Amino acid sequence: MWLPKTAVPVLCLILALLACDGQAQQSTAKVLCYYDGSNFLIEGLGKVSLLDIEAAVPFCSHLVYGYAAVDPDSNKAVSRNPNLDLDTGKGNFRLATQLKRKFPTLKVLLGIGGYRFSAPSPKYLELLETGAARITFINSVYSLVKTYEFDGIDLAWQFPQNKPKKIRSTTGKLWHGFKKVFSGDQVLDEKADEHREEFTALLRELKNAFRSDGYQLGITVLPHVNASIFMDIPAIINYLDFVNIAAYDMQTPERNPKEADYAAPLYELNERVFGNNVDGLVKLWLTNNAPASKLIVSIPTHGRGWKLTEDSGLTGVPPLPADGAGPAGPQIQQEGFYSWPETCAKLPNPSNTGLKGADAPLRKVGDPTKRFGSYAFRLPDKDGENGLWVSYEDPDTAGNKAAYVKAKTLGGIAINDLAYDDFRGSCAGEKFPILRAAKYRL
Repeated sequence: MWLPKTAVPVLCLILALLACDGQAQQSTAKVLCYYDGSNFLIEGLGKVSLLDIEAAVPFCSHLVYGYAAVDPDSNKAVSRNPNLDLDTGKGNFRLATQLKRKFPTLKVLLGIGGYRFSAPSPKYLELLETGAARITFINSVYSLVKTYEFDGIDLAWQFPQNKPKKIRSTTGKLWHGFKKVFSGDQVLDEKADEHREEFTALLRELKNAFRSDGYQLGITVLPHVNASIFMDIPAIINYLDFVNIAAYDMQTPERNPKEADYAAPLYELNERVFGNNVDGLVKLWLTNNAPASKLIVSIPTHGRGWKLTEDSGLTGVPPLPADGAGPAGPQIQQEGFYSWPETCAKLPNPSNTGLKGADAPLRKVGDPTKRFGSYAFRLPDKDGENGLWVSYEDPDTAGNKAAYVKAKTLGGIAINDLAYDDFRGSCAGEKFPILRAAKYRL
């Protein structure tokens, strides 16, 4: 196509502006990197220090160091591991915030609440119920943030969790549907409406306390917490800098011991619990007037594993019958919970070719649809032992989720947890491959 000479500089300027605009849009996407300091207390291969995660920090806009908790006696926010976190111990709070000296654009937030393996504490509901308790909590939070030079907090409030789906026969399903007509779903919290209003008050009061210092306030919606019940989304969204949607552990061997299924699907699967996927949870917030720019999608770095039995069939296609959690791995040492390096070691590779029994590699099944995630499995042997099925996140599926975030113009991604990514580079020689793959697709 011929262009007059005078048009060429103008065209170049337009292309340059578009390129700059694209870079600006990319730079605004948040990458929240979570690190649970208690991983430092694990003995053996699972021990992960702040020094170990430093190679990941250049890829992060925010580092969330966790976790503080609510003290049941005083209503104050306190470290769960004072000997690890406080200046009177190893000083991890201050070591975390001092990373800003080396990485000046990094924001370091204090994670409060959390989720890992623990049932929700009723104290989180009780604290909401009086203004005096909320003020005590807010003052203690402000003191921690100010003292240790955090840039704000990520509040992962422990609301009651939805009940896990029960595995029923055809007759059982019919009876359950008949019963629900008269009894409705089980009530999670009889004072849910009150707690919803009080949580709004807590966020409003926190935001007011933080405003003069410019501290950031974000929340994490924990797995199996029904935000439509406990959060007045239109009312709270203006108080928040971000909302991290923890769309993982939709199925776990603890909650669903008799059925193995995808743990963190991107889209809804047939005949599954409605909304138990990334897209469904994102849509809940968008339809309640939450700006897309404030929504963060969590990408897990762990997998969930179940024992397979003779009744599990031969295909490995989920959902399938199971018998509780798979055996613990050498790093995290938690049944049915595997870091990416632990899962990677179970996939076919030169070191496990020809191994049998519990050491035999799993058969990997990828996700060509880019909708549900990867899984791998090993059928039981002739004695009915050593069967295993694992749903996991890998660099490819993490990249797919980041691409979803970019396509929906959402606010960014969260990597949870850096300690479960391949921080040593033992799988493919590259440290933090899940974080890197997701960051590159934003």
